[in-house]
Amino acid sequence: MLWVGLGNPGPEHARQRHNIGFMALDAIQRRHGFAPWRSKFKAELSEGTLAGQKVFLLKPQTYMNLSGDAVKPASAFHKIPPAAITAWHDELDLAPGKMRVKQGGGTAGHNGLRDMQRALGTAEFGRVRLGIGHPGHKDRVSGYVLGGFAKDESWVGPLLDALADAAPLLAEGKPADFMTRVALLTQEKP
Repeated sequence: MLWVGLGNPGPEHARQRHNIGFMALDAIQRRHGFAPWRSKFKAELSEGTLAGQKVFLLKPQTYMNLSGDAVKPASAFHKIPPAAITAWHDELDLAPGKMRVKQGGGTAGHNGLRDMQRALGTAEFGRVRLGIGHPGHKDRVSGYVLGGFAKDESWVGPLLDALADAAPLLAEGKPADFMTRVALLTQEKP
């Protein structure tokens, strides 16, 4: 499997909403003892095993609009078909802290997904959609996604922890169980 975190490279982008895909893969890599990140395929690559499945984690270093330039050679080299690739990305149309998994579909204007689709020649790859909410007006989207998480956005850490904890379920091919586990782990405690 190839799990692709979508984001922009460099420390200045590290905590931006657009980089929550990178943040999710970092949490999985740490929690499950994956190999250290190394530069390959115009990306940072780590590999490990989840639920007995070999999983490659990929963080393209090409900027969001050219994510496919890293995904295509990585998938070709490791002979991973699009159906076994999952993009982890920010989603404006989901409430902050919510998460959904789906296979295939449109790009909803997300440049990273659009470029992956271009490079792979298909939209039939998985998506882990990580809700960041919407700023309210389309003219504010760019500044919003490229802005950092506010201090009062306390849902970010628990969501990343839950994604890392539940990741083996996704590797086992149980997306519904993965979503349920993340939802249970991120429920507000009374």
